[in-house]
Formats: sequence, structure tokens, C-alpha cells
Amino acid sequence: MKNNFRIPTARRAAAALALCGAVLAMGGCYYYPPYPVTTSVPASFDRSFSAASNAMRDQGLSIRTEDRANGVIVGAQGAATVTANVRQQADGSVRVQFDANGPRDPALIDRVSRSYDAYMGR
Repeated sequence: MKNNFRIPTARRAAAALALCGAVLAMGGCYYYPPYPVTTSVPASFDRSFSAASNAMRDQGLSIRTEDRANGVIVGAQGAATVTANVRQQADGSVRVQFDANGPRDPALIDRVSRSYDAYMGR
């Protein structure tokens, strides 16, 4: 038994053209990533204290003192000492101050500050 089912050449060409058009149209679709949402919620003391401590560790400082009750973190790297003071302000905001003593690496305090900002999402 012989199969006589054949698609005419013009129909085959039209089908191939439609398939190519569909594939090309799908390639033109673009996915938009979600828009980042920022909030204006003030930083909490605990979050700021943890971010300061982690930032100092990230930059290779070994933590010598971590006194959450007084808001003081002291880290050392060789002869360099970096102190972070975390204070709750009267208006509810939190103030974090980094001080360095005897650093052989003058950029150390800047790296700690940038690392802190990254933890805080700034």
C-alpha cells in the first residue's frame, strides 16, 4: 500500500515561514527584573551593632571586645586597633563611629566603613 499524503511545496514553505516568525517573535520578549524597593525605616541598634562587628571581621580584624550593652566593639589587626561606637540617639536613630589607632594600613578604616555600609544596604 502506497502513502499518497504529500504537503504541497507552497504550504510547506508557508508553514516554515510562520514557524520562523514565531521563533523570532519570542526572541524579542524581554523580562524586566523586579524593581528594588527601599524603605525609610530607621536602622535598629541591634542591626547596626551586628553590621559593625561583621564589617570589622570582614576586613581581617580579630574582635577583642564586643560589648553590646555599651555599644563598643574593638578589633585588632597587628598593631592597628579599630574601635566602633554604636549609640542610640534621642530621636531614635543610631549613630555608628569608627576610630582607628596606629594603623599601618591607612585605608583600613575606609574599608571597614564601606563594608559596614554594604551590610546596612547603603
